[in-house]
Amino acid sequence: MLLILCGLLTGVVVSAASFPAFALGGLVAKAGAQEFSSLPSTLVQQSTPQVTRVFANDGKTQIAVLYDEFRSDVPISQISVNMQNAIVAAEDHKFYEHNGVDLKGIARAAVNNNNGGSKQGASTLTMQYVRMAQAYGAKTPQEAIDATRDSPERKVTEIKYALQVEKDLDKKQILERYLNLAPFGNGAYGVYAGSRVYFKKSPKDLTIAEAALLAGMVKAPTAFDPTTPTGYPQALARRNYIIDNMVSLGQITKAQGDQAKKVKLGRTTNRPGNGCTSVAKNNWGFFCDYFYRWWMGQSAFGDNSYERERQLKTGGYRIVTSLDIKAQTAARSEISKKIKDKNKNAVLIAAVEPGSGRVKALAANRSYKLDDGTNPPSSNPQARKAGARATYPNTTNPIITGGGDISGYQAGSVFKMFTMVAALENGLELSHSITSDYFYKSGYPVARNSPAACPGTSFYCPQNASKNEKGTFNMWTGFGKSVNTYFVPLQEQVGAEKVVDVSKRFGLQYRGGDRDLIATPEAAHQFGAFTLGVTASTPLEIANAYATLAGDGMYCAPTPIKQIYAANGSKVNAGQPACKRATSADVARKALDAARCPVGDHAQLGNCAGATEANAYRTIGHPIFGKTGTTDNDKTASLVVGSRNLVVAGYMVNPDWANHTDRMPHSIVNPVVYRTLADYMDGQEQVEFKKPGE
Repeated sequence: MLLILCGLLTGVVVSAASFPAFALGGLVAKAGAQEFSSLPSTLVQQSTPQVTRVFANDGKTQIAVLYDEFRSDVPISQISVNMQNAIVAAEDHKFYEHNGVDLKGIARAAVNNNNGGSKQGASTLTMQYVRMAQAYGAKTPQEAIDATRDSPERKVTEIKYALQVEKDLDKKQILERYLNLAPFGNGAYGVYAGSRVYFKKSPKDLTIAEAALLAGMVKAPTAFDPTTPTGYPQALARRNYIIDNMVSLGQITKAQGDQAKKVKLGRTTNRPGNGCTSVAKNNWGFFCDYFYRWWMGQSAFGDNSYERERQLKTGGYRIVTSLDIKAQTAARSEISKKIKDKNKNAVLIAAVEPGSGRVKALAANRSYKLDDGTNPPSSNPQARKAGARATYPNTTNPIITGGGDISGYQAGSVFKMFTMVAALENGLELSHSITSDYFYKSGYPVARNSPAACPGTSFYCPQNASKNEKGTFNMWTGFGKSVNTYFVPLQEQVGAEKVVDVSKRFGLQYRGGDRDLIATPEAAHQFGAFTLGVTASTPLEIANAYATLAGDGMYCAPTPIKQIYAANGSKVNAGQPACKRATSADVARKALDAARCPVGDHAQLGNCAGATEANAYRTIGHPIFGKTGTTDNDKTASLVVGSRNLVVAGYMVNPDWANHTDRMPHSIVNPVVYRTLADYMDGQEQVEFKKPGE
């Protein structure tokens, strides 16, 4: 009952005693039909899904990991000899002796299986590697099934591939690839993940007992799972069996084996969190979410959202972001000093580096996490009636940067900067004076007798915060004291459409109904209240707009990236500063000079004569600029303060209900903003702003 096969395995002559006919009937049929030598032999291994790691700008502090499969390939030099020995002891005792195929083992398994014995596979480590590589290279579900189907046809192809693999790779290379592909259960793929999940260590540090446990799990990760009641005793027995094999193979001494078998098995796993809701510190989550949304908008990573997310979660990238731990820690700490996370009102902070657009911090009095049942009903009556819950203390909404349902918030007088820039661009000087009263009857049309109209008219009639705010002002004094009746007529003189154009060049995004108000120059020309900040914006937009002044008029698109590295270590050219000139350097320097007045600093080109937040300069002690902002009935309070190094913007708002009845105090948001900058600037060199013409 034996069949002689000559040259079946490309030059390997097999004696009649080697294969029983009933065992190889299928193989012979397959070989005869297709000629064994004509079967494909070059194994194309597709790249396996790899974990992407996201770091702060120091390149060391890990913010988050993102993955479809928790896997990270490591070289054989980073895998302990214990692990290399254990997998051989578990799966293939003759690994270092055969050429990829154990012919006697195949025959022995076939006889055993045919006689009703316990099923044996007889696949070598090389053949197992081939099978896993084919499964990962499958382009369809059917190809994946065919790659792992227990059939003579598959076995023949597997043998052919294994023989070629042994010619192309040495044993250590095969072992490395095998261990990086192997599944270890509990979401761990590859030896790096297995080491982390079960032992919280790198594979180079695995002990004999640990390596034997992992090696034993490859055969059946679920059955030999030590964390389950049924799997624990089986995992223990298989681990000890493998340790005995290691002794018999001379890999370890009997004393070492006896000691290893005394080690108790753990019953828990340490699978890392996945995504932005599992960041190391949940106040980093808002930055992580901003990064994720940024990535999903980049065509460099795919033509659609599916491709981009797949790249992110399988590409094995090492992403060094722009998140500055010092700035982030300062922002979150200062917020916590002034307002509780359970307050329905939110202080939102964004910090940007001038000249690059790199986002340094995003913080709020919120935890970035899904509502775990502690969030109360929404403070918005309509939303509450519909069953909606509030965004505090936990939320995953992009409340700081905008996106999704978050269109932004009115910010108030911080918008006056755009009017000042437009005026300077159109030939007016900082000394341009306007005599202002407590109120001003403008030429802008509004609904007759509306709250915004002058009594009995259909003209926009802005007022100042105080009846004592009247007199003759220029840009230094008008900006410093935030005089509404200076900036509305200044906007009229320049043209509101030109002011809107400046805001666009400085990075403001217009969403929802705001788009209609500035859709055309004609529409924007009539937008009288624009200079008072009645359109929606986010702290990030305002921080970056003011950073354009500190960047000498260069607008840099906000980016969460310092550097992206591909899995092979090469640099990816995405997320680098993308800057363009938004206004001239002289205009930017002039506007910045006037912007020193509101925050208590001293102008270089003129005189301030007043400030709306003088404590900013007193606290920071560096040359700074900025502006406060307040909306009608104090529904929003804002402050932006910047130096040559960093610009910080903060809003105090109710993210759930724009038309709330609370008054937002500057006494909360302002100290958070300027103390965040003070903490960041502590110990840094004093750097003066440049004058026009320098």
